[in-house]
Amino acid sequence: MIALALLAAAQAAPAIPARIERLLTRAPVIDGHNDLAWEIREGANAKVETVDLKADTTKRPHPLQTDIPRARAGHLGGQFWSVYIPASITGPAAVETTLEEIDIVRRFVAANPDAFAMATTADDIRRIQKSGRIASLLGVEGGHQIDGRLSVLREYKALGVGYMTLTHSKSLDWADSATDGPRANGLSDFGRKVVAEMNRIGMIVDVSHVSDATMAAALAASKAPVMASHSSARALADAPRNIPDDLLRAIGANGGVVMVNFYPAFLSRQWRAWDKARTDYAKSVGVPADVYGPRSAAPLVAWDAAHPEPLVTAATVADHVAHVARVAGVDHVGIGGDYDGISGTGPVGMKGVDGYPKVFAELARRGWSDTDLVKLSQGNILRVMERVEAVAKASAGMPPVDATAPN
Repeated sequence: MIALALLAAAQAAPAIPARIERLLTRAPVIDGHNDLAWEIREGANAKVETVDLKADTTKRPHPLQTDIPRARAGHLGGQFWSVYIPASITGPAAVETTLEEIDIVRRFVAANPDAFAMATTADDIRRIQKSGRIASLLGVEGGHQIDGRLSVLREYKALGVGYMTLTHSKSLDWADSATDGPRANGLSDFGRKVVAEMNRIGMIVDVSHVSDATMAAALAASKAPVMASHSSARALADAPRNIPDDLLRAIGANGGVVMVNFYPAFLSRQWRAWDKARTDYAKSVGVPADVYGPRSAAPLVAWDAAHPEPLVTAATVADHVAHVARVAGVDHVGIGGDYDGISGTGPVGMKGVDGYPKVFAELARRGWSDTDLVKLSQGNILRVMERVEAVAKASAGMPPVDATAPN
């Protein structure tokens, strides 16, 4: 019996990659979050035309985790490109910088028309995927980017922005961040108006980065499903940015989706402890801690050799996917890789956007059905988008919310 089981396993092993290849060809991944635009701004001084996304971008002086060949290999079929700006940029400058980020995305999409096309709806995504291209959507990564003005929110929507993360790393007067002290104790009255206006105009409320209290308040306020564009499970890795089980269940009840992050800092307790020790050492010797591998300063190269990086793999990612599916429901989990927002490197064998199939193969080995794998790859986020669109359609004729954040 043991011999038969081993034979069956050996025969099944080669079949899984072929099965995943077929599945992701039919239903390619829609990823909730990628920071390529900011990396082009920082690494290429926003000179989009100097960044050849058709080439291997790992060989650039400022390596990237995203390019077209790897996106094709990874079966990427839709991407919410983050138009991130740091939380330290506020006021009118935040709006100006956000517009520059939107321009960067539109420019690299326009420069690669055989690979990308802009999308704003679920139907757009399906149409673009049928043409063999990657549907490109926009996501604003922090409420500071509207400068306290719902008029700015509406203009972002008019420019094609599909979601807004309510906060980034710093709390606002109207919403609290997971990584800062509370200022609103959830959502202020203006914060609830932001959610109401997002529902009215058909912009997805994104609860990655927000505090637990703000997440709960957003779920209570929203008439439409929410998303967590790049968050993992706190039960498996105790990071403030991750989502506890009670709120995973609440997102499931809301009809929303939690899109699992591939950043090792949000996947592994052991990696977080290693990275903290590494950062503390870097500070003690006066070198930057945010460079990893052979490009690190010499003291860190030596420290890394003496303190091997804990292993984070596709199995680690799959653990988080499976946990979210178990707690929130298999209809409420997706993929939010956070590529080009990952400091250092991603999980083993998943250093860039070609890595998605490894997670799907791992879940297939654990017994996931094709139906559930398709929900993960794109079905769940498409359902959320369609429901958000329906709520907006039902709100047609309602006047815009007239409010600005109090000074």
